[in-house]
Amino acid sequence: MTSNALKTAQKEWEELLGEFAEVEKVHENYCKEIEKVKELQSKCMSGIAHQRYRMKQILQDLKGESLSKEDEEQLKELKTSMDEQKACCRELEENLPHTNGIYLSIILGSVNVSLLSKHDKVADAAFQFLTVWYYCTLTIRESILKVNGSRIKGWWMTHHFISTVCAGIVLIWPDGYTYTQFRGQYLFFCIYLCMVSVGQFYYQRGMLYRLRSLGERHNMDITVEGFQSWMWRGLTFILPFLCGGYLLQLYSSYYLFFLSRNEKCIEWQVLASAFIFLLLFLGNSWTTFLVLRQKIGPGIWRQNMDFIVRNKLRLQNSLQKTMKAHDN
Repeated sequence: MTSNALKTAQKEWEELLGEFAEVEKVHENYCKEIEKVKELQSKCMSGIAHQRYRMKQILQDLKGESLSKEDEEQLKELKTSMDEQKACCRELEENLPHTNGIYLSIILGSVNVSLLSKHDKVADAAFQFLTVWYYCTLTIRESILKVNGSRIKGWWMTHHFISTVCAGIVLIWPDGYTYTQFRGQYLFFCIYLCMVSVGQFYYQRGMLYRLRSLGERHNMDITVEGFQSWMWRGLTFILPFLCGGYLLQLYSSYYLFFLSRNEKCIEWQVLASAFIFLLLFLGNSWTTFLVLRQKIGPGIWRQNMDFIVRNKLRLQNSLQKTMKAHDN
């Protein structure tokens, strides 16, 4: 039995070696095709760059020339044709690699974040749709709770409405140079915001449960993305992470304003998103500053001492009631 099993294993191994030889051939062809793709990418990129350079040179050569009315009409037609050619070049660039830029080069190094496949861009659109859906559900939930007595600050509700608009703008942002340049930074911001939001949710939930038990908060108070007065006790540590998110909003606004000045930028979504990120930064920072100013004041120590004494008395009364019930 052992001899037959060994022969069978030897035969299967020889067949496997033969299959591996085929795999090596396929891999060799794959490497050759990769090199061809890189060469084609390089030719396409250099060809597009040459097209832009030549169009720029043609227009510069015509500057300062005295033209007749007929020549001016021909020049307008020429510029219109060049604009169409530039639009075609931008479409060709959608499936070509792009440089990461200074910011992404510092954060990610030489990792290529370009989306060369249409299927990848569909995944991006699905992510943006989920973001819009998430903020829409938040606004509906908070509006219902507000009607039923929740004391959530007005800015945080407004913040979620603005975030819904921002996510919707990014969702309809057409694929192109500006979206590709901003995509990596935007994904980094979303991941950071998700991590901070998850941390806030778990700690705020525990804090609200304790404060409701002590009668310090209303039953309709909920967890929020920002910083409110009741979070001062036990959640101060999360404030630096919130400030980090606000700074990312400010940087995103600055980067989008800078990107909007690029000659390749033709989408209105760039400037609109820049304004919204700036508005979110200002609103979040100002609201958080007001909460801090309210808490860090002359009466902060007296308020904390009153809070400690009040909770101590409640704990003593609760223990006395428990002991009396146990004696009975």
